Amino acid sequence: MYKILKREKIVPNIHLLVIESDAIHRNAQAGEFVVVRADEYGERIPLNLVDWNDTSISIIFLEIGTSTRKLAALNAGDELATLVGPLGKPTELTKDKNVLCIGGCYGIGAILPVIRAFKKNGNRVITAIEARSEFMLYWQDRLKEHSDEFFEITRDGTRGIKGHANDFLNDYLKRERIDLVYVQGCTYLTYLCSETTRPFGIRTLVGLNPIMVDATGMCGVCRVIVNGETKFGCVDGPEFDGHQVDWQNLLSRRKIYLKEEVYSLSFYECEKYG
Repeated sequence: MYKILKREKIVPNIHLLVIESDAIHRNAQAGEFVVVRADEYGERIPLNLVDWNDTSISIIFLEIGTSTRKLAALNAGDELATLVGPLGKPTELTKDKNVLCIGGCYGIGAILPVIRAFKKNGNRVITAIEARSEFMLYWQDRLKEHSDEFFEITRDGTRGIKGHANDFLNDYLKRERIDLVYVQGCTYLTYLCSETTRPFGIRTLVGLNPIMVDATGMCGVCRVIVNGETKFGCVDGPEFDGHQVDWQNLLSRRKIYLKEEVYSLSFYECEKYG
């Protein structure tokens, strides 16, 4: 069993879990994830590592269904039934480049270790975070600490730039030189940003979140089509070249496992959950 040191609701529907760690933090790298299970009857849920230190790891999750509601009900002193990691491949870091990182929803937290790693590796880091409204934005100070430029985007215009992340991205790329775009968030956000950068020919890395079961590459549930080949999100990813992802296939597969009214090829997911 794995002891929870802290559980905090950061903004509506988005929670932080700080979990005691005696091993995972030793090998954790930006871009990797862990699999957690709230209790012995719960689902195995893959969640991005957002931070770690000598005694703990931190994860952020979106409260959306039964399993994540169970996680949201836990408090300091409670224990998880399962904690496995670090899993996946770490972020492929560039050096001495201009890197634009975009995060939305749970992806705002997920980009923290990535921008920190990019900055430490000598890159110029531009960070942009997006949410439905001002009250859904979080961790601005932590992200600014590792950013050369920082932008806030709200779809209702209550803070920062009004609109969607892909609109900001398109405008920014027209006036500034960017070598790499990195995106974390809902599937439609990663899809839109990938399509936005495609005409510019700018390499775009996206963190995908296909459904996973064992997270070891054996079950095949998390398979995605990348550059015409079958890849597994758990062992080949979770980050891929957004211009090579078969987005229609990915979104269609998600509908098999998740409620269509939540995960569909529309802005509904982002509008409802931030």
